[in-house]
Amino acid sequence: MKTVILAGGLGTRLSEYTNKIPKPMVHVYKIPILFHIIAIYQKNGLDDFVIAAGYKFEYIQKIFCQYATKIKKNKNAVQIDFYYSCNLFDIKCKVKIVNTGLNTMTGGRIKKILRYIDTENFCLTYGDGVSNVDIKKLIVFHLKHKKIATLTAVRPPVRFGELILKKESVIDFQEKPKLARGWINGGFFVLNKKIMNYIDDNKTMLERKPLEKLAAIKELKAFKHEGFWQCMDSKRDKDLLEEMCSVKNMPWLK
Repeated sequence: MKTVILAGGLGTRLSEYTNKIPKPMVHVYKIPILFHIIAIYQKNGLDDFVIAAGYKFEYIQKIFCQYATKIKKNKNAVQIDFYYSCNLFDIKCKVKIVNTGLNTMTGGRIKKILRYIDTENFCLTYGDGVSNVDIKKLIVFHLKHKKIATLTAVRPPVRFGELILKKESVIDFQEKPKLARGWINGGFFVLNKKIMNYIDDNKTMLERKPLEKLAAIKELKAFKHEGFWQCMDSKRDKDLLEEMCSVKNMPWLK
């Protein structure tokens, strides 16, 4: 099964880095976070990737080509046999990097790369988040329910400590607990190619009309993940991931 990684956005909330390089290539412990994400999927037995690039796609191609054992280019894509080794992990896989446009939204990027998907179902994730979600179980869950889309639902830690009060008395204090009730979209999807029927054009955001429609017609399932999940939306998030790497505590690679 192929894995699609959305890697074309502007990454404006990390502008201190992304004014020069695309967000998925921002380093976590001297390694692009995109490489970390590929390592997660490879650990789960998936080694065939399509990178839906856009903003500074030439930079992504350049870095991947530095670790290529074989390269085949055409007008809008480059196919790479990729090998990368570091002190954290080794990657050996196939990667197709596709220029899906600078201003294309997430849904539009998916529609543009579907011609490179040769199976009925495929994995999809964002180029800025890591997790120890069991991808194999996620795929089995998706195939079992036979729906168009499955997303991974996560409950991330809140940014500040939570107080439970009774009048002026604190009856419980939790420093940065996980959200007690709310689940959020953690990415790490499995999609059926029928998703293309719900994407209008380049301006379609996957997270809006397509997923809203699929939820309404009961074609969207949630795979609940209680384990580690962390996106890299800000420098604070990047620093947190860097700290984990520095002490060799990287739950997304375990």
